[in-house]
Parts: sequence; C-alpha cells; structure tokens
Amino acid sequence: MSERQILEHYVSDDEAGARLDRVLAEAFAELSRARIQALVAEGRLIAGGRTITDANYRVKPAERLTLKIPPARPARPKGEDIPLDIVFEDEHLLVVNKPAGLVVHPAAGNPDGTLVNALIGHCGDSLSGIGGEKRPGIVHRLDKDTSGLMVVAKSDDAHIRLSNAIASRQVSRGYSALVWGVPDPTSGEVEGAIGRSPKNRKKMAMVNSGGKSALTHFTLERSWGVAAAQLACRLATGRTHQIRVHMAHIGHAVLGDQLYGVRSNAWLQRLPEPAQSVVAAFRRQALHAARLAFHHPATKELLEFERPFPDDVLALTQALDEAYSGPRDNWSNPRFQ
Repeated sequence: MSERQILEHYVSDDEAGARLDRVLAEAFAELSRARIQALVAEGRLIAGGRTITDANYRVKPAERLTLKIPPARPARPKGEDIPLDIVFEDEHLLVVNKPAGLVVHPAAGNPDGTLVNALIGHCGDSLSGIGGEKRPGIVHRLDKDTSGLMVVAKSDDAHIRLSNAIASRQVSRGYSALVWGVPDPTSGEVEGAIGRSPKNRKKMAMVNSGGKSALTHFTLERSWGVAAAQLACRLATGRTHQIRVHMAHIGHAVLGDQLYGVRSNAWLQRLPEPAQSVVAAFRRQALHAARLAFHHPATKELLEFERPFPDDVLALTQALDEAYSGPRDNWSNPRFQ
C-alpha cells in the first residue's frame, strides 16, 4: 500500500443496509476490520458527501464510500513533550501519577499522545525497546480513564524483575473507588474468572470458561447514605478492567463508569440534589490507583507510594459531603500491608 491512498467503493443493492465496517472489510481485503473501524473513528470515511465516524452506520444502495488512508506511521513510538507527574525516578525505574484521559501505549485509534510517547520524550532513546517496541518500559497498565500510580522500567533487567514481581504477586496495588450503593458485608473479596464478554466484545465479564482467574479484595472507607460509598480495593491479580467488572458483578458499579455502570440510574435517583446533578455529569469511572508498593529491582529497598484522588473525583466527594449533613458514615482509612 502506498504512503497515501484513497479507496472508493460503491454500495451494491445486496450490500444495502449492511454495517459500514463489514462492507468496507469485504471491499478492501488488504485492510483488517479493526483497522477500518479505527480509520472510520478518526473521520477518514465519507459516505454520500458526509463524514461518517460510526462503524455501525448502515450503508445505502449506490452510495459512494471514500476511505482516506493516512501515511504510514513509524513502527516505533516517537517521543513527545507531554508533561509527566513523576513521583520517583532513578536509573532503573520511575513511578508516575497518570492522569485520567491519558492512554498508556499506542494502539488503533490512539497512535500517539500516549504515556509511552511522554516517557520516550522524557527518557530519550534509552527507553526504546525495553519490554517491546510498542510498549517500552510498560510492566502494567491502567485504563485510559483510570488515574493513578504506575511503575515503569528503564532497563531490561528492571523490566524483567518488575514483571516477575507482578506475576508472583509481590507488587501491592491499592485503588480507591467511588461505587454505587454500600456493600454488605463492608469488606470481603470478589473472585471469578474474567474474559471477553460473549454479548459485547468491547466489554470484559465474569465467565465460566475461557477466562483468567481474578481476585479483588475490598474494604469500605466511607459511605453517603445508602446511595454511594468509597472503597479501598486491592488487586491480587491484574486483569483487564478487573475492579470495574468485579464491582459491577456484585451490584456496586464504579460511579461514572460508562461501560459497566449502565444500570446505575436507580442509585442516582437516591442522591439528593445538587449531588445528583454533579454525579450524573461525571463521565469517567471514579477509580484511582492510590497506593503502590514493591521492592526495588536493584537495591531491594521497599518503596511505597500513595497519591490522593485527583481534583475531579475530589469534587464528587465534596458534592456528596455537602449533600449529606452531619458526620461521615463509616469513616476509616485502612492501609494495605
């Protein structure tokens, strides 16, 4: 495929009413369906003179579809001048406090502007290749809209040792989460294999077969009436969307979760105004990687870090505090050992 290319296809009568991405995938066999979906999301598809960004769009008979293929990108991510909140750094590793909204590594739909681009910009070429060209230095991830602490390796040896420590559960990762309702009992664990949802391929789910074992410990830190609570969660495993899936499974989805909290309207109605409006307007999961502890891969020193909620989640807690007068319910501050 050339560096720049414009592909065109006219919808046949047989294709009318079919999904846009399916029609394009059959018409342009050299492009994967995932690649087509990413290009459409980027606004590179014109149908009937209009830009279409929804791959679910149903095509019309005789409609002209024009797909603009951008120039090929470099195989390796490039460094970018993106501010980093660095909590700790030495020659072996660094610990960063990732903001919500920042994708960890380049992927379809997010080719740049990621944490990896920021890390390469900060560390230089020395970081490239550690742990793989696409994910240099990354030993564990946070979802795009989850904030908080991450450790990043700066050498191959540190990457191997940190990866092994995570695999053997020698890295303690504690999260703070605002959830709907108040769990009963107020502490416990959720255990169950997590895999791709058979009903929605964009979601993870608790599955009976084909998933990976997952275990989440939780403890109530505070609550607001019966409508919402703050939990301290500790991961024994690190599966994709683990806390979000586990909390939703037990009926206490994370506030603001647009993927797993779709049944939260009943809880929302229990909140008094103006807290109800503030929470309803919050459009990301209120989940924060608050605590991180591990032994340094070179010095063996125990390193422990803690960071509070970012400002947007603190604004939620303030709105809830103001809505519920009197002393806070069930206040405690458990720390993970």
